[in-house]
This record gives sequence, C-alpha cells and structure tokens, in this order.
Amino acid sequence: MQFERAGRATHRARRLFLARVVGGSCAFGLAAAARAALAQGFPNRPIRLIVPYPPGGPLDIAARALAEQLKGSLGTVVVENRPGAGGNIGVDALAKSAPDGYTLGIGAVVTHAINPWLFTRIPYDPLKDFAPITLIAHVPNVLVMTPETAARLKVTSVRDLVEYARRNPGKLNYASGGNGSGGHMAGELLKSSTHTFAVHIPYPGAAPAQLSLLSGQTDFMFDNLASATAQIKAGKLRAFAVTTRARAAAMPDVPTIGEAGLKELAGFDVSTWFGVFAPAGTPAAIVTQLSDELRKALASPELRDRLARMGAEPAPSTSAEFAAFVRSELAKYEKVVKFSGAKVD
Repeated sequence: MQFERAGRATHRARRLFLARVVGGSCAFGLAAAARAALAQGFPNRPIRLIVPYPPGGPLDIAARALAEQLKGSLGTVVVENRPGAGGNIGVDALAKSAPDGYTLGIGAVVTHAINPWLFTRIPYDPLKDFAPITLIAHVPNVLVMTPETAARLKVTSVRDLVEYARRNPGKLNYASGGNGSGGHMAGELLKSSTHTFAVHIPYPGAAPAQLSLLSGQTDFMFDNLASATAQIKAGKLRAFAVTTRARAAAMPDVPTIGEAGLKELAGFDVSTWFGVFAPAGTPAAIVTQLSDELRKALASPELRDRLARMGAEPAPSTSAEFAAFVRSELAKYEKVVKFSGAKVD
C-alpha cells in the first residue's frame, strides 16, 4: 500500500510539473510574440477589427468609418463581422485572440455591461478578458410617443408620464427592440427610479418596435436617436427627453430626463455606447499606441461628421478612463437587469 500511495503521489507531482511547464511555455510564447511585434515596428501587417454584429448596422458602419480613417497611421484595418448571441460570439472570439495588437474588436454597452447579467452564462469575463483601448461614441436614446397617444393620455412631459403611471399602475406599456436592449434598460431604469410600473413588450429589433408605436399598439418607447429622428422631424413621433446626462447635439431643444424636475431622475443616464478593445495581455506599449492613434482619428472632422449623421457623439478616452467607465457601467446595469427580471439561457 505504501508503494501504491508513493506511486500515485509521484504521478500527481509529474502531472503538476508538466502542466506548469506547458502553461509556462504558452505564456512565454504569447509574451515572445508580443515582444516580437514591438521589435519589428508595430504594426507591420493588417489589423483585424471584429464587429460582433451584422453588416450594415450602426456599429458596423462606425467601425468601417474608423478603419478608413486609420489607414494613414495604422495601415490596413480589416473589418470582420462575427454576429450572434447578442454580440457574445464576436466578443468571445476577440477575447480568445492572440494579444499582439493585430486583433481588435468593437464592444458595446450590451456586450460589456448588460449581457453579463442578462445571460445565465457567457463565455468571457467583461473585465478580465480585455484591454480597453478607447471609447468611440455615445448614441442617446430618446423617449417618444405618438402625438395621438400623448394627447389621449394628457402627457406633455416626462413628469406627466410618471404621474400618469403612478395614478394608473399597470395601464401603460412600452416597446423595445428586445430583452436587454438599450431601450429595455432605459424603461426599466425609469420604472425602478420612480417606483412605477409599465408592461415591457419586446420586439425582434428596433424597427418593428417603432412600428408598433406608430400603429398605436404600444404607448411609448425609448428609441435610438438615429432611428427616431426621421419620424420626429416628420411629426409622427413626439420627443419628450433624451436619456443621457447632457442634451444631444443633434436635438439640442429636447431636454434630458434629468431635467424633468423629479429628484429621483436627476442622475438618469442611459446610452448606446461602443468602443474598441484588445485581448487581455496585449502589451501596454501597444495599447497606448493604439489608443493614441484611435483618439487622433476620432478628432478628425471627417469621422466626427460621419458619426454625427448616425446620431453618435464622439467620446474618445484613454485606456484607463475607458476601463473605469466599463466598470461603472457593469455595476449600474447589474441593478437594472436584476430589477427587470429578464434572463436569457
């Protein structure tokens, strides 16, 4: 028996030794690859930019505009769309890429602040698996109703809407582009902040949600400013407030929800933000270089104009600032998602 126990102990020690050697070799290999990239003058080949959403959407358009602007400083940036699972597939692909600076990705409020609480399991850690590079922009959401619904409910302001909800618990409903969407989270934050209730009606995307609003099937909606602008200008929707702390440059006459005069809404802030991430372990020198070049690109009038046409407001940041922002957003949305009760298996 003593010999058997000794043999098992020796076998366990050998396995532990081999695991350490293999793990150390992998870590050494990644570090060596990163050092080689720096030594050879980064970048010296095309950079891949993963977009975790389908082609043609706002984040894809923004990513391609950014890639075009970076040609002069970083060379070729190839945009690769990896959609699926609410953005989780593309973001996970980024997390598992080599940390050498040649694979970057677009991350957003959904992938890095909402999905970690919405999904029962996600294949990545939104903080530990990434090196934040820079925030790109915020896109405000806007609280809208049709003029007909607003007149029927006698709602002329955010305060009126909240007071109606308090007098008529459960009678209001609101549309969104799906569970966990920015519009859904804005609605839940309004409800939790004001201790009111409205039935959430999720649709498979913002377009059908807006259609339900226009046809009178739903009462109100927190729509993306870019997609709501045309209907607002046409008079088919009435804008009551934007969801960000500051007024939107695209609609400076529309107040913020924080300006409603209700103390419980004073800090209200929800936006569709997105930025650029690298895999965790990317050398600090490369992260700094990428952050510097991306922030220069975001300062260019051409790119700012293209973002403005999408309703996006550029918000370039340092890597440290972006990391702190992601941590704060993750903490904020933990409370909102849990209050909503939404869950995706």
